[in-house]
Amino acid sequence: MSDFIEVLGLNDLPPDSHRSVAVNGVQVVLFNYGGSITAIGNACLHKGGPLAKGQVEKKYDGYYVTCPWHGWEYNIKTGGAPPGYKDQQTVYAVKIENQKILLSVKPVTKANKAKHDDRPLLDLEQLRYQTTPTSLNILGISTTNLNETLPRYSTSEEALIKALDHAEKNGASTKLIKLRDLLYRHCEGYYSQHENACTWPCSISEMNPDDGMTGVYRDLVLWADVVLLSTPIRWGNASSLYYKMAERLNCVQNQITLKDKVLIKDKVAAFIITGGQDNIQQVAGQLQTFFTELGFVFPPFSFVGWSRGWISEDMERNVAAFAKSRFVDRSVKELVDNAIWLSRQLKATPCEQVAIPLPKISDAPSKLKEATEDFTS
Repeated sequence: MSDFIEVLGLNDLPPDSHRSVAVNGVQVVLFNYGGSITAIGNACLHKGGPLAKGQVEKKYDGYYVTCPWHGWEYNIKTGGAPPGYKDQQTVYAVKIENQKILLSVKPVTKANKAKHDDRPLLDLEQLRYQTTPTSLNILGISTTNLNETLPRYSTSEEALIKALDHAEKNGASTKLIKLRDLLYRHCEGYYSQHENACTWPCSISEMNPDDGMTGVYRDLVLWADVVLLSTPIRWGNASSLYYKMAERLNCVQNQITLKDKVLIKDKVAAFIITGGQDNIQQVAGQLQTFFTELGFVFPPFSFVGWSRGWISEDMERNVAAFAKSRFVDRSVKELVDNAIWLSRQLKATPCEQVAIPLPKISDAPSKLKEATEDFTS
């Protein structure tokens, strides 16, 4: 058997272009930049992203291709990572004979994903839960957006603080996250490129462990027994900061889709919704739908709503009425009591195996087609 295999005509790879070819069933990327033709493995060492779809630029010490999934870079000639990194991509030898491009059947340099001693997300990777059979950790998440240089009263956040104070009096450990204080990037839609491009921990946190959502993942997934989320009503919906956070929690939900793996088990969620105008039930329905998709469960009467109705545009009176409301004081305490009761019930009989009636990658039409072909072949 020859050590080389013909893969393309030379004219099929014009200057300043690259494309993938198969060598014994393995995808390899051919590059024609800087007057030479080179070849490296197509699958990024990070999460298997297709380097053939990446952008090639001259930088550092040569030409580099950038993985379109998460930005890892490789020298198209040596297969090496940028200076300062030790990752090594597979490299294939190239020959030109009779206007044909030939590749070595076997790589001349094997891939090596370097071990990184500094792994700041290791607790998330290994799911080091901080909950115990007796813990009562209650996480408050305020999704209202305020200008901190112009302090003002927030009905949703004030109700959440009342709830957490009551939880502490019942022996709970509490934390309060104000999303407005966190610097975190919007979801960048890696899942829309490929299901495996959206990772746990989140791809953005992998690229920048200091991203503000990293702490939310730790508190919500690893620490909390109960999550109390408060939101104002904004044009009939939850706040934009809530949705910004929710989009970044796709990395929690997709573990169910991809790996049949539930990160949220035996955890309770409840909600506080306030607004000058009514739309409480719609907001509650969205919150409940999303949090149940993550794996949270809800106590009886799982949300508290405050609104003075459609025509209540006198917002200064709304705040005054809220501050004096006996309903708010009573209802947030009862919301907490219900959540604590359910959390204790769950801990008494923890879920060993949860059924997941949600879409999974094995249900996808392409997978069904593969199974049918396997059955009929």
